[in-house]
Amino acid sequence: MRHRDDYDDAKYVVIEKNGTDIGTLLVGVLIGAGVALLFAPRSGPDTRREIRRRAQQATDTVKGVATDVTDTVTETFETAKARVEEGIESARSAVLTKKRQVSRAMQAGRNAAHEARGDLERRLAETKAAYNAGAAVAHESAAAADDGAPA
Repeated sequence: MRHRDDYDDAKYVVIEKNGTDIGTLLVGVLIGAGVALLFAPRSGPDTRREIRRRAQQATDTVKGVATDVTDTVTETFETAKARVEEGIESARSAVLTKKRQVSRAMQAGRNAAHEARGDLERRLAETKAAYNAGAAVAHESAAAADDGAPA
């Protein structure tokens, strides 16, 4: 005797969800409400009135949802815009701060170079003076030696 698995004959239902589509949902609700009303045991005018009433309710619901979605999108946009503006302002502030720092550093470098040049010129002048003084002493010594030396 062969063992048969009861699950082999079971039918499967696969439901795929690609995303939330409120418009499709609301259209489905409207169609479902219309079909339910058509099969309801009421007279024609009562059924038409009920269809109009429910259609108006669905329209109001759709408008409410659309308004909510619009408000949410607007809020999200405004929040993102504010964050971007804050980021831009922060970047501007950082750039200005760095610009000031570079400017101060350049000025300090100029001042240091000016001081170093002055110091170098002073040392060079002292060295020239010392050289000239040494040369003068050497000339005087040489002249004195020439005057006292037998010719």
